[in-house]
Amino acid sequence: MNVTDPHLGRPVLAAGVPIARAAAAMVLLHGRGASAEDILSLAQHFYRDDVAYLAPDAAGRTWYPFPFTVAVERNEPHLGSALGVVHSIVRSLEGQGVPAEKIVLLGFSQGACLVMEYSARQARRYGGIVALSGGLIGAEVRASTYAGDFAGTPVLIGCSDVDPHIPLARVHETATVFRSLGADVDERIYPGFGHSVNADEVGRVKEMLDGVILPRVVREGDHA
Repeated sequence: MNVTDPHLGRPVLAAGVPIARAAAAMVLLHGRGASAEDILSLAQHFYRDDVAYLAPDAAGRTWYPFPFTVAVERNEPHLGSALGVVHSIVRSLEGQGVPAEKIVLLGFSQGACLVMEYSARQARRYGGIVALSGGLIGAEVRASTYAGDFAGTPVLIGCSDVDPHIPLARVHETATVFRSLGADVDERIYPGFGHSVNADEVGRVKEMLDGVILPRVVREGDHA
């Protein structure tokens, strides 16, 4: 393992259609103790045969060693390396003709935290952003740390109100920051739910993918 860039060169698993034939792409980030294969299995529940799914695999099955609520510096260089992995995949997709507006970033747990931190630092229009049990990284959330404009990017933040790993206050703070950066945030809190993914979240992600891929229907009387 490269001690200064621990996730460098790690495998990126793929599923769905080849990028050259994809109507959209989704980058999926797994949680602590899991793998790319684990998170990639979620894609089968979205029922789309025109999406390219990419899932990088973290070194040691974890993107960063300490909880996401400690100071950012404590999770370096792993956090910076993980952010670099996400950025390289997004840039690669763009280089292969998939614009950011057709890219959905999705993560669960530690992967959700990584998705939120990456996208907040790189705020622009994406196809969608999904945090399943996660929030922005750091001992505290400082809105002034982030800049840019999501330009109406749809964002789903789903979490239990009693999640043992994700403080509810951090979920709310994250949603506030994303709204301030111009995202269209759908914050869904599930009372008494566990640290897991539920059917409502899966359904909402499918709707998000549909919105990215399907053209807007022009109704009679609409004007271009």
